[in-house]
Amino acid sequence: MSYSRFAIYFIPPEGALADFGAAWLGWDVVTGRDVVQPSVHGLRDITMTPMKYGFHGTLKPPFRPAPGRSFAELERAVADLAAMVKPAVSDGLELTTLGGFLALTPSGDVSGVRRVAQACVRELDPFRGPASAAELDRRRAAGLTARQDALLMQWGYPYVMEEFRFHLTLSGRLPTHDIARWRDVASSHLPDLPKPFVIDQIALCGERGDGRFELIHRHALTG
Repeated sequence: MSYSRFAIYFIPPEGALADFGAAWLGWDVVTGRDVVQPSVHGLRDITMTPMKYGFHGTLKPPFRPAPGRSFAELERAVADLAAMVKPAVSDGLELTTLGGFLALTPSGDVSGVRRVAQACVRELDPFRGPASAAELDRRRAAGLTARQDALLMQWGYPYVMEEFRFHLTLSGRLPTHDIARWRDVASSHLPDLPKPFVIDQIALCGERGDGRFELIHRHALTG
């Protein structure tokens, strides 16, 4: 399988939360297969955007490979990084609204989560191809701050480093009047959320020819 882009994600381990996420979005990023969604009117519509990525928390945003760097080199670099980074622990996960979409976000002290994400962004950046002018324009159309624009130029994405907020996405952007209803629907389907919430592994994922992301390899954080 050849991949057009790669990303570093946190993918929940096998269990109730992972099963919920795969079913809710209709795509299992671990197996690379469609999953039957719950019979909820409109669910397919609100999950069309996050579906292609699968249920995950982004640590290093999707990137095209840098010229001259091989897939094998990237795989080794991700494994080496995981061996240097310590796991992160926060109080738990909670259902929140973030920028108009539903997501699960960590509660309590998130400095460890941010530390893991910053290491992924920084240490693997040599494998990231430069952003195109069209990509830069698309990001800037969202209305970036000066700092976010600087991060975009340095790291290829504006919401990294101190602008980063870890989240497991559950929907696309929702109309304001629909947010409360969809929060109730999501709450009714959620399993018990982990307490504490632990990130003790990272996942190298790739974008397939059909635009869907799938897991390539997980690496335990053993630093």
